[in-house]
Amino acid sequence: MPSRTPDRRRPVPPSEELLAPVSPGVELCYQTFGHPEADPLLLVMGLGGPMTWWPSALCEQLAEAGFFVVRYDNRDTGRSTRMPGRVTHAMLVRAFLGRRVRAPYSLADLADDAFGLMDHLGLDSAHVAGLSMGGMVAQTMAIAEPRRVRSLTSIMSTTGRRSVGWQSPRLLPALVAPRQPGREAYVRTSAALWRMIGSPEYPVAHEVLLERARETYDRGFDARGVLRQTLAVLTQPDRTRRLRGLRMPTAVVHGLADHMVHVSGGRATAAAVPGAELVLIDGMGHDLPEALHPSLVDVLRRTADRAAQPAS
Repeated sequence: MPSRTPDRRRPVPPSEELLAPVSPGVELCYQTFGHPEADPLLLVMGLGGPMTWWPSALCEQLAEAGFFVVRYDNRDTGRSTRMPGRVTHAMLVRAFLGRRVRAPYSLADLADDAFGLMDHLGLDSAHVAGLSMGGMVAQTMAIAEPRRVRSLTSIMSTTGRRSVGWQSPRLLPALVAPRQPGREAYVRTSAALWRMIGSPEYPVAHEVLLERARETYDRGFDARGVLRQTLAVLTQPDRTRRLRGLRMPTAVVHGLADHMVHVSGGRATAAAVPGAELVLIDGMGHDLPEALHPSLVDVLRRTADRAAQPAS
């Protein structure tokens, strides 16, 4: 039976924000929700996103469902270490066209960071869920060290194959437009982008988008770090063949209205992993609307529970 110890009588508050040395020169900022003896669940966020993009309300629900939840800032985001390395527009264009580019770091390095955080917490293994770029990192973790990934949940992500998981052409003007420096410019452009990529059936109030952008900037936004992460994504390998070798319980969640990562990316991921459950959600875009939190908790819980069942 799963080792969950749910307590539905009150919300489970997060720990303080803590720092974990995960490799020489790299520290990750992280928080935990729930009881350390519960089922460990590592949440990996996407491109340019701090750990707070995993909503606290969702993390509390996951803790109440029997998880010891760990969310963290990837390197180059939030309060984690800023990395060296300059990324130019020309490098991004070459990588987008499939040409060889030397990136400051790779998705494999981000996966190693996650394993380093698990080591710091004394976790030999954990359930791992990743969103967008975080889903790519989670897949990379499962491929690299499958014994350490009890179950895998890939959310609004893709396999690295260039023919799936593409971005809607209507987003390109906003994505390639020059970014003005400063807090107010970031808040304005970030909220506008969230409006474009969010879930059309679950709209978020404009003031909520603005507040999220303000919090993101104030926690430590770094445009150069976003470029380094972007290059890691653009230079990722096609994981399709190696995903076919995974044997841990896997779920793939994707919105049918996702304009940032086309649903073909989720379908391809589920098709590659033997026995994966594919969950397609009408009206869901590239965000985590509050109305869908119970559904996400259910997917993560039943996927984790599959890991506790004897192999047939």
